Amino acid sequence: EEHVSNPFQWDFVGKNLVAMAVQGVVFFILNLLMQHHLFSIRWFAEITMSPIIDEDEDVAEERKRIMKGGNKRDILELQELTKIYAGRHKPAVDRLCVGIRPGECFGLLGVNGAGKTTTFKMLTGDTDVTSGDAVVAGNSILTHISNVHQNMGYCPQFDAIDDLLTGREHLYLYARLRGVPAEEIKRVAEWGIQKLGLPMYADQLAGTYSGGNKRKLSTAIALIGCPPLVLLDEPTTGMDPQSRRLLWDSIVSVLRDGRAVVLTSHSMEECEALCTRLAIMVKGTFKCLGTIQQLKYKFGDGYIVTLKIKAPKPGLLPDPTPAEQFICMNFPGSLQREKHYNMLQYQICSSSLAKIFRLIISNKEKLHIEEYSVSQTTLDQVFVNFAKQQMEDEEIPLHPRAAGASREAKVSPALHQQAVA
Repeated sequence: EEHVSNPFQWDFVGKNLVAMAVQGVVFFILNLLMQHHLFSIRWFAEITMSPIIDEDEDVAEERKRIMKGGNKRDILELQELTKIYAGRHKPAVDRLCVGIRPGECFGLLGVNGAGKTTTFKMLTGDTDVTSGDAVVAGNSILTHISNVHQNMGYCPQFDAIDDLLTGREHLYLYARLRGVPAEEIKRVAEWGIQKLGLPMYADQLAGTYSGGNKRKLSTAIALIGCPPLVLLDEPTTGMDPQSRRLLWDSIVSVLRDGRAVVLTSHSMEECEALCTRLAIMVKGTFKCLGTIQQLKYKFGDGYIVTLKIKAPKPGLLPDPTPAEQFICMNFPGSLQREKHYNMLQYQICSSSLAKIFRLIISNKEKLHIEEYSVSQTTLDQVFVNFAKQQMEDEEIPLHPRAAGASREAKVSPALHQQAVA
């Protein structure tokens, strides 16, 4: 039998050990280079972006302000922030520009896939930025991401909590990571528990929490340490109305402290209650930007007029026909949304509020109008109008027979249902 006196000889194990050592050093260096973004997409490909056309004037004005240097007081500035995923031609986030001031709650609205969460992931460093930059409290996310993390609180869309820790232990842990002094940790954790309504569940394992309580805990973690900027990605998903109000109060207190909040939500009520400004995203771009009232006035579909018709004489039935003829004659292009026994509801476009009130009041007795109301188009309708732009491009092509059935259902849902039956 062959006997090897030294197992570390070159031809036996030595060459393998040397190869492993060299590979370890080489791959360790490559890892460091990748961590520092030295192999960025910018090195390998020049990004060609289509020119911006038909941009809303308010969005263009904000872009112009940011490109001129913005405002030094802004807590967050997005500067042409862009993300293009590998293998995709269209950007997920396309040259966003906005500045958010202290004490401002900025709402980011859009359907699923519009680019909201991708924007947050770039701000937190979870995903690489393709081009552009963002500045948080004077720190660039490209060069000073560790300083950005110190000035930011983040509630992700999907709860990042440990099922084996209690709610109180989570808050203790993140308070230490935030640098809260040891003697203050207990008080800060108790503040988070009370603020978000978690006293009954604070000492239970987070894995046993309901979806709403997990969102409360994630939001409390984001608020720990009083960061100047708080990012909340759909924080009230799954919450009951009382919990939602507690969270709203917490956000209002953050704004009063002179900090800034960026909020994504599918609840228009939430946006109207909290947001000082908001933007609606479609396919990675801002389609509109401004206060809620500005968006309603600029992009709304006019006014909703509701009329309640009374009987002309006791014992007779209400006759809404004169009121219908009156609306059609005086407000051409109006759309009848609802018609019941004695109720009419119309959507009236391109008419002044004063004209609507003047005509209704002067003809109230003649048309037998018992009650009437005039309201502005809701934020929901404004949002839906923009959301249609994204949904139209994302429709999945149907099989020819299915497409035909779909067209038939659109023409006459009742007939189509009978045919299927």
